[in-house]
Amino acid sequence: MEQLKSEEQFHEYRNHDKVIMLFSADWCPDCRFIEPFLPELEEKYKDYTFLYVDRDEFLDICVDYGVLGIPSFVAFDKGVEIGRFVSKQRKTKEEIETFIDGLQK
Repeated sequence: MEQLKSEEQFHEYRNHDKVIMLFSADWCPDCRFIEPFLPELEEKYKDYTFLYVDRDEFLDICVDYGVLGIPSFVAFDKGVEIGRFVSKQRKTKEEIETFIDGLQK
């Protein structure tokens, strides 16, 4: 999964087709819990681009988008938010798949 490098890059990706931003941090145990199955999700949902957003490095983006708990997911399509799975709770693979399957097409 590509890691966000700049705020400008965030806005570029947000305007692409079908992008899912994963908000996370290295110190977050619930974020580490989902890491092993992230490659499977990327493979299963190839029509989406996944982008890792480090919560500590891009705190302003998190605040702007109301992402205060991690791990969290926010999906965009051509600049429009099409779904969010935002909380500080641990997420299972099945819960993340349900979120992605339910995104507005």
